[in-house]
Amino acid sequence: MTVTLQVLDQLVGFDTVSAKSNAPIIDYIEAFLRERGAQTARIPGGVEGKCGLFARIGPVAGGGILLSGHTDVVPVDGQAWTRAPFALGREGDLLYGRGTTDMKGYLACMLYAADMAAKARLREPLKLVFSYDEEIGCVGIQQMLPALTPHLADPRACFVGEPTSMQIATGHKGKAALRAVCHGQNGHSALAPNFVNALYLAVDFIRELRDLQGWLTAFGAQDAAYGVPCSTVHVGKLSGGTALNIVPARAELLFEYRHLAADAPEMLMPRILEAAENATAPHRDQWQGAGIEIDRYNAYPGLDVPEDADITRLAQGLSGTGLTKVAFGTEAGVFHELGLPVVVCGPGSMAQGHQPDEYIEAGQIAACEKMMREIVDTLT
Repeated sequence: MTVTLQVLDQLVGFDTVSAKSNAPIIDYIEAFLRERGAQTARIPGGVEGKCGLFARIGPVAGGGILLSGHTDVVPVDGQAWTRAPFALGREGDLLYGRGTTDMKGYLACMLYAADMAAKARLREPLKLVFSYDEEIGCVGIQQMLPALTPHLADPRACFVGEPTSMQIATGHKGKAALRAVCHGQNGHSALAPNFVNALYLAVDFIRELRDLQGWLTAFGAQDAAYGVPCSTVHVGKLSGGTALNIVPARAELLFEYRHLAADAPEMLMPRILEAAENATAPHRDQWQGAGIEIDRYNAYPGLDVPEDADITRLAQGLSGTGLTKVAFGTEAGVFHELGLPVVVCGPGSMAQGHQPDEYIEAGQIAACEKMMREIVDTLT
């Protein structure tokens, strides 16, 4: 078993579902790196039991290259696994286990690169970042930024290893998660027309959001590199009411937008607030207290790197692969917003990520190892 697969075996064995502590896996990673002479800095998380890690191998001077990945995985509850999810299994060319694709396969390759870098005479440093709570909206990396940013020191390239089948991803949409609380009136259902039903208000708001989606589809920015070429608005949850015979005074819906770079949040939020006002106005004619409160409780930026950028050409030269854009969000958007040259490139396909019996092809690990060797070579 290669060093990478030995490490992957260890990493998969840690149950790092986002609801749990990631400290044990950080302990393992930090010990691995310290044994190889790395300088490390553990970064306490925003909640108890969570932490990130920065490490550097090689000289302090020089921009170097930054590799970044997240340690958390999605839950296995309710999925029909036919094997132990937190134990690495192999059948032929397939390596099974939660996180093998998203994204402990890449973490193992990061540590493979660290192992090689420790044995080389580096002119520039290899830098590594390990984050937490990416799966719940890139929360951890954003909490890490105040302590992390001084360590980064302007790397000349940053690679975030989400699964892209080793293609170079130069773009993904940004995202915001929002909560809308709709205020109506309690009343007896026998007299329902006399009261403002908060659920009706919520449904009217949903209708306005669907109209906004229609506008984005017809008139918003377009990028044919994405499966859905426009920005999107999606309602994922609606709740309200206490009993069938009581007109509900409160309803809540959770919704999101995923936006192209050209459709900035500064454009989208006013339209969402306008949609809320359009939904509320007719109900306010009946009762002045009707209203919708909107809270944008989480967001992460998108990624949009020019095809002719230096980082794009460097990444293609190191990987030998083509360009793509991905439908899912990544921490690369956060690094991009900091002004770092960054792309997304990692082993495996998201078609296997988050699935029961998640797996990655051994050939993808080998391809990522090859790229890691190329990266270390550029630092010597």
